[in-house]
Amino acid sequence: MVKPLREEEKSDNPVLIAQTGPLNGQRWTVVGELSIGREPQCDVVIPDRQVSRFHARLRDTPEGVLLEDLGSKNGTYCNGKMLSAPQTLKDGDVLQIALVQQMVFLNSDSTMPLDQVPAQADRSGKLFLDPRSRRVWIGEQELLPPLSLPQFLLLQSLYFNQGKVVSRQDLILSIWGEEEAVGVSEQALDALVRRLRDRLAELDRENAYVLTVRGHGLRLENPRFD
Repeated sequence: MVKPLREEEKSDNPVLIAQTGPLNGQRWTVVGELSIGREPQCDVVIPDRQVSRFHARLRDTPEGVLLEDLGSKNGTYCNGKMLSAPQTLKDGDVLQIALVQQMVFLNSDSTMPLDQVPAQADRSGKLFLDPRSRRVWIGEQELLPPLSLPQFLLLQSLYFNQGKVVSRQDLILSIWGEEEAVGVSEQALDALVRRLRDRLAELDRENAYVLTVRGHGLRLENPRFD
């Protein structure tokens, strides 16, 4: 059972919010089960041939909301990794249906991300990051399409340490985690930094934002938002 979420409605039910893709901006509360696919009978209909007729399903279980791929042709992803088995979702997880529709999962509408960039009084820097929805703004513009998960984790590590230099090893750990970090090279981090800089430059070529402090690490320079 699924119902569209109205702005005036507030509940403790989990929420699914469509981001980039044909359903951008649409929202659903998850009560019981939510089906996703191309077929009109699905609760969430994505009208694209890359999406299977019955592509994926969310089920509200005692352990939490479970995401399942229903044998789709082009896969269901959670935080950039293709599902090989059902996965219990966490607050802020990013879902990708094939390469067509991105969605964010929130435990309830009490953690609903902002629909618009925060007012000037609520922020000091030109770059603003919302960790729950994994959205990024520069000035009044949202960065679209969204950053990849590794790019976002890199930016988030720097954003919450503004004014400080974050070591390269700390960045690698925060992006790839302890298990995978062992095999991550300096070149892989450098390549990720270049891609992040390129994405930020799409909205602002005057400010570098991600600065290299040689021999120490990286630092975020976030100019004032006037």
